[in-house]
Amino acid sequence: MQLKRVVVTGLGALTPIGNSKDEYWKNLLAGVSGAAAITHFDASLFKTQFACEVKNFNVEDFLDRKEARKMDAFTQYAMVASEEALKDSGILDSNPNRDRIGVVWGSGIGGLNTFQEEAKNYFGSDGPPRLNPFFIPKMIADMAAGQISIKHELRGPNYVTVSACASATNALIDSFNLIRLGKSDAIVTGGSEACVNEMGMGGFNALRALSTRNDSPQSASRPFDLDRDGFVLGEGSGALILEEYEHAVKRGANIYAEVIGSGMSADAYHMTAPHPEGLGAMNTMLSALDDANITPADVDYVNVHGTSTPLGDVAEVKAIQSVFGEKAYDLNISSTKSMTGHLLGAAGAIEAIACVMAVKEDIVPPTINHFTDDPNLDPKLNFTFNKAEKRTVNIALSNTFGFGGHNTSVIVKKYKP
Repeated sequence: MQLKRVVVTGLGALTPIGNSKDEYWKNLLAGVSGAAAITHFDASLFKTQFACEVKNFNVEDFLDRKEARKMDAFTQYAMVASEEALKDSGILDSNPNRDRIGVVWGSGIGGLNTFQEEAKNYFGSDGPPRLNPFFIPKMIADMAAGQISIKHELRGPNYVTVSACASATNALIDSFNLIRLGKSDAIVTGGSEACVNEMGMGGFNALRALSTRNDSPQSASRPFDLDRDGFVLGEGSGALILEEYEHAVKRGANIYAEVIGSGMSADAYHMTAPHPEGLGAMNTMLSALDDANITPADVDYVNVHGTSTPLGDVAEVKAIQSVFGEKAYDLNISSTKSMTGHLLGAAGAIEAIACVMAVKEDIVPPTINHFTDDPNLDPKLNFTFNKAEKRTVNIALSNTFGFGGHNTSVIVKKYKP
């Protein structure tokens, strides 16, 4: 069958460096760090006392107070970002067939705040158990997609993908496939996460996954730097409106970019560590290139998973060099997690937005916080250290990997009718 073209017609973001897609993109290019001392709870007893929190956010500016109380923060974030993306696209103003517009969302953990609070209430009480009647609906990860569809009466495919830090990219890939197979006209996709709480910080500290650079939070996320010591936990949401090309053109939509390929693979190696040779990362990039029917020489920019962990950064670079060969030296590579921190299941959404904007604006956001070269990494590679770089970006590839060995890649292209 003839696959349909899929384009991006709307963007929305609620991130540690900006509460809208425009503010997010502006601060990415400026190299702004979202890391600071934790305000959500008293972190003084934790090994890591900082994170990349969403800032200056009042949910009642966006949602009715009564409705907001029925949602965990990760769902609130999803509602805000998806609302911005829908308004940006204008798709609901065109009287579309809402039976053919779906919501496919991603979240790696879901309502961890809700679970923590209800557990505190239960174990802190000597009387009969008293739990919030919305405990389960607030906690379960699929509720983000459900609430978005309810608010906007979107009756197409509706679910949430869960693949740890690859969740949002898996959601984007599913959305891409649903549209190009003719199952939907448009999908609201993306991801959200809200795990900057005691259980989230404590759990990742126990794994020794987080940076403990408490004396310098803003420089703690330093992908590819010799002295990197773990990732910085982030929170927030990103949303994209994917739409069938003819449907978008017919209604006169503003088209940001075209989605042309995707890949998925498994490391089949370890619960939390990447394959040391980047085998799974290599396979997912090769799969995405094949799906897009392009060669490595066609790619201009790779937004890497790049979490700032000692093992992960090296493995991903090995994979890139295996896939791209000598072409790797012509690429711009950058990790926007150096600024946003790691949004876990939402990471792939905000990083896909960065790729979309890079191909639209012909500029690559930087990898900030580079101080010392790592001798294990090829110094001839262009990691776009510390400063955004202008260049023609026709095609960008975004990598997202998750605990459990889940690997995903998605490719976007400069839009041409």
